[in-house]
Amino acid sequence: MPRQGNDRGHRRRQRPKDVLHARGGHRANDFRCVGCRLDVPSDAPGTAHRNHCPNCLASLHVDRRVPGDRAADCRGRMEALGMSVRADGEWLIVHQCLSCGELSTNRIAGDDNPLPLLRLALKPLRDAGFARRTLLDL
Repeated sequence: MPRQGNDRGHRRRQRPKDVLHARGGHRANDFRCVGCRLDVPSDAPGTAHRNHCPNCLASLHVDRRVPGDRAADCRGRMEALGMSVRADGEWLIVHQCLSCGELSTNRIAGDDNPLPLLRLALKPLRDAGFARRTLLDL
């Protein structure tokens, strides 16, 4: 009885896999979240430059002053601290870099998980003076 699958002459060819092994692939701007380790697509409804995970809201310190410039040298993990609202009603996530301490705001994307957003919006700030310092830094 012939063996199936083990003989070199009878092996099926591997089917192509939809993974990114190096820069320049068809999903070159996608990234893996530093918090929950999920693969995050670069396309984000409602914003031009995705820079946080829609599942856990974690981010990396990659932008300097202009969103999407990817010019920061730090590359530290950014923790979501709280929420802010612009005068036009747009909600923002306030992140702080755990490496250098810099604060930044990120627009909420249309596919962000509403549960962590709600938890973040309801999370009280531990230090009352922190809110004032955060607003002054932004």
